[in-house]
Amino acid sequence: MADPKRWQIGLVGYGEVGRILAEDLRQQDIKVLAYDIKLGSEQGTSLKQHAAKFGVTLAVSHAELTAKCDFIISAVTASQAVPVAKACAAAINQGTWFLDFNSASPGAKQRASALIDGGGGRYVEGAVMTSVPPYRIKVPLLLGGPGAREIEPLLNAIGFAAKVASDELGVSSAVKMCRSIMIKGLEAMVIESFTTARAYGVEDAVLASLAETFPGINWEKQGAYFFQRVIEHGRRRAEEVREVAETVREAGLTPWSAQGTAERQAWVADLADEGLFGARGTKEFARSADWRTEADRILAKIKR
Repeated sequence: MADPKRWQIGLVGYGEVGRILAEDLRQQDIKVLAYDIKLGSEQGTSLKQHAAKFGVTLAVSHAELTAKCDFIISAVTASQAVPVAKACAAAINQGTWFLDFNSASPGAKQRASALIDGGGGRYVEGAVMTSVPPYRIKVPLLLGGPGAREIEPLLNAIGFAAKVASDELGVSSAVKMCRSIMIKGLEAMVIESFTTARAYGVEDAVLASLAETFPGINWEKQGAYFFQRVIEHGRRRAEEVREVAETVREAGLTPWSAQGTAERQAWVADLADEGLFGARGTKEFARSADWRTEADRILAKIKR
């Protein structure tokens, strides 16, 4: 089908990213079918409510979604990128586009591509270059693979901000993964640095020094944002950084920094799951305007 606005688009993964894409696609009256393994769990109720509100049809399996859609977007956790490709490859129709939106290593993208292309689909690598919520469907997206140039104008016609990085698979993901070493690492370092500084009562001096060295960054505001995002999405970030570590290994280096970042992100996620920062799903969860509030909660927990 040449006109992308007439596609039935399948979303594998109906988490934060999947729901944002669904909302923006439905605003254009594009048909959307979604599947998420959480639909059968307690968390499935909120997903079903969201789907009903925005007119998204829910599938009961990967196979049902794949067989019914003209274009598929895989937006799951990093560790599930290849398993989802395998599940979809078994039912994909000849020539159906499959956009891998996941933060996975170049090697993982190449394995996923082999599965989809082997099943008759058309795999395209996607690398999301910054946080989705502020940009929504227009988040900067790098495309890679033999079909990238063909799919680019079709994606942009339905609101994406896609740009071809390379005709070779793995290049887009390498850019994304190397960027994540810095960005996700900075998140973990800020949480570790600021919380430790708070424990010693030297946070004001530390922030003043950082402001002098990096005057273009509002460290108070950035600190609050980093704490918020890691508390809310640390589990997903930890999985992504484990893929970052794999990318580093694929290059022949030992991923000391990436491994540490993954552990810190997962540690914060564990605390969030314990309810340290409030109940998930409430307006108060991970929404403190002052990072000190969250740091104090962490310090109180570890000093018990």
